[in-house]
Amino acid sequence: MSKPQFVYVSYIETTPEKLWEALTSSAFTKQYWFGAEVRSDWKVGSPFALLLDGEVTDSGEILEADPLRRLSYSFKHHKFEELRGEPISRVVFTIEPFGSLVRLTVLHDGFVEGGKYLGAVSNGWPAILSQLKSLLETGKLLGIPRAALNRGFDAK
Repeated sequence: MSKPQFVYVSYIETTPEKLWEALTSSAFTKQYWFGAEVRSDWKVGSPFALLLDGEVTDSGEILEADPLRRLSYSFKHHKFEELRGEPISRVVFTIEPFGSLVRLTVLHDGFVEGGKYLGAVSNGWPAILSQLKSLLETGKLLGIPRAALNRGFDAK
């Protein structure tokens, strides 16, 4: 039996270079990740942190960094008490040129059966990635409310 995982595939009218920058630049992530910024030097073994309103909400370690192709980091949630006990998970971004588009595959795995974290990321990632696609293609955000990130679990 396979372990629970979240997979999301999107085709974005952009370049691998712009998409890589969007995934690794704090200035860029703040725009589409509902104000959250990523912090890392993007070298394998280096720390990773996601900050929202100055607070570390998630942290981990860079597992793989192949610019313009693949990025992976471990992911441990800190903000909501209901999710703090969940195990460290893994996020993998795969970037593939696809004609004039880029195919972005996001895999988030390492969840436990019956845990709340899969439900949380299953609502959060589509909102984040829809904003990313819109921003890269049109320069505008969709206006999805930040509350969309908290659907799927009872965050207080």
